[in-house]
Amino acid sequence: MSSTDTIIQINTESPNQICASVAERVKQRRLELNLTQEGLSARSDVNLATYRKFERTGEISLRNLAKIALSLNSIDAFQLLFEQKQYQSINDVLNSVGTQRKRGKKL
Repeated sequence: MSSTDTIIQINTESPNQICASVAERVKQRRLELNLTQEGLSARSDVNLATYRKFERTGEISLRNLAKIALSLNSIDAFQLLFEQKQYQSINDVLNSVGTQRKRGKKL
């Protein structure tokens, strides 16, 4: 086990901050590509008012965010959300067998 496996990362960002951060990164990418809000809206088939609200508030549907990611050639990063664990060795696979629950725990 490497030293990075033992470090616990604590995320102090709220869901609103995360959404605002994503919206800001999308805006920066849009500007890098020299696109207007209207241009990206048309390119992604997302209503202009919806896109403007997204840049302002960070609120958008998952479907529209996926459309925007496709339009900005950023779908690879989008697809990394909730990626399954990648095993480094056969021992990692063997050690995980039987330890994973098939269902979530009831509260």
